[in-house]
Amino acid sequence: MKPSPTVPPASDAPAPLKKALTTPLLYFFILGDVLGAGVYVLVGQVAAESGGAVWVPLLVAMCLSLLTAASYAELVTKYPRAGGASHYATLAFGPFPGFLAGFCMLAAGVVSVAALARGFGGDYLTEFVTLPVVLVTVVFLGLLALLNARGIDESTRANVIATVIEVGGLLLVIGLGVRIMLRGDGDPGRLTDLGTSREGPVAAVLSGAVLAYYSFVGFETSVNVAEETREPRRSYPRALFGALLTAGAVYALVGVAASAAVPTETLAESSGPLLEVVRAAGGVPTELFGAVALVAVANGALLTGIMSSRLAYGMARDGLLPRFLTKVLPGRRTPWAAIAATTALSLLLALTGDVSTLASTLVLLLLVVFFLVNTSLLVLRRDSATGRHFRAPTVVPVLGALSCVLLATQIERDVWWRGLVLLAVGGGLGALVSFRSRRSSRPFRTWLR
Repeated sequence: MKPSPTVPPASDAPAPLKKALTTPLLYFFILGDVLGAGVYVLVGQVAAESGGAVWVPLLVAMCLSLLTAASYAELVTKYPRAGGASHYATLAFGPFPGFLAGFCMLAAGVVSVAALARGFGGDYLTEFVTLPVVLVTVVFLGLLALLNARGIDESTRANVIATVIEVGGLLLVIGLGVRIMLRGDGDPGRLTDLGTSREGPVAAVLSGAVLAYYSFVGFETSVNVAEETREPRRSYPRALFGALLTAGAVYALVGVAASAAVPTETLAESSGPLLEVVRAAGGVPTELFGAVALVAVANGALLTGIMSSRLAYGMARDGLLPRFLTKVLPGRRTPWAAIAATTALSLLLALTGDVSTLASTLVLLLLVVFFLVNTSLLVLRRDSATGRHFRAPTVVPVLGALSCVLLATQIERDVWWRGLVLLAVGGGLGALVSFRSRRSSRPFRTWLR
C-alpha cells in the first residue's frame, strides 16, 4: 500500500475556503471575466492591426486560448485547489518555476485592477459626473475589496448581474450594426478586408491575434476559485468551455457589426469604438452605453481582484509567500489578508503613476504563465495518484505551449524590455524561495497535494 503523504499538523493548516460556486455561477464568473472592459476598446486596436476583417483574428485568438484552456481544465479537475498556475508549476518543476508563474499572475492581476480603477474614473464616468480620479480610485477599490471580503457567493452573484448587463450591451451593438446594414448605411465589403498598408494578411492576422488574445484571457482567473466550487471535476470543464465559446461567438458578431457599420479608419482612431456604432445607428443615448461600459470595468476589476487574492492565498499556503496571507475571516471564510494586500498594491500603482506602460506587458506575462501551465501538464501526466478527471489529448498542451511562443514573437521590443525587468524581479525572488525550500526540513512537494 502506498504510504500517505506527509501533511502539516492540523493546528498549522490554514482554514479551508467555503464551497459556494455552482456550475452556472462559475460559468458566469468566467464569462464575466472574459467579456470584460477590454472588448469596449479592443475592436479599434485590432482593426488598426488587421484591417476590416476584425472577426478573423478574434476567432484565431479564441482557438489559441482554447488550447491552454484545455490544459487548465485537466489540471483544475486533477488538483482542485487555489493557487492555479503557481501550484501546478510547483508540483511539476519545483518552487522556482512555481513562484515565477504565481509572480507573473499576481503582477498581471494587480496591474490590471489598478488600470481598471483609473479607467473607471475616466471618460466613461465623465458622461455623468466629474470627480477627482484619486477620490474615485480610492472609493472604487475600497468597495471592491469589501465585496470581495464579504464572500465568493455574494461576489459571483453580483457578477451574474453585471455579466448580463455586459452581454446586453454587446448584443445592443450587434443589433445596431444589423440596423445600420438594413438601412443601407454599412459596407459588408470591409468584412473581407484583411491586411494593412504595413503588413500582409498573415502578419496582420498574427498582430491582431496578439491584441485579440488579451480579450480572451480571464478564464485563467477561475482556476483560483476551484477550491470554492462544488464538484469541480464536473462543473469546471462545462463552465470553462461554455464560457469561452459564448465569448468567442459574441466577439465575432461584435467585430462583424462594428466593421460593417463603421469605417475601419474611424474604428482604429477611436478610444471607444463600440460607441461609434451607437452614434452611427442613432436612437440610443450615449449615456446608456457609457453606463454599460462602467459596469464592465467594475466587473472586470472585481473578478480580477478575486483572482489575485485567491492566488496570493494559494501561494502563501504552498509556502511561496508569507504565511500571514492565508488568514481568513472566521465566519465568511474569505482570505481577508490576501484581499487587503493585493488591494493595497493595486491602490499604490493606481495612485502613483501611469500604469499604461505596465499594462502593455500583461499579455507577455500571461504567455509566460500559459507556457508553464502547458508544460506542467505534460510533466504531471506521470502523476496518477488522483481520481477521475478531465483529460485533454496530448497534442493539446504541446500546441498550447507552441502557441505561446508564436504569440510572444509578435510582441514589440519595448514591451519585451519592460517584461524582462518584471521577470528578473520575479526570478530573483523565486531563487530565494527555492533556496529556502531546499534548506527546509519539511520536503516541499509532500504537502502540496
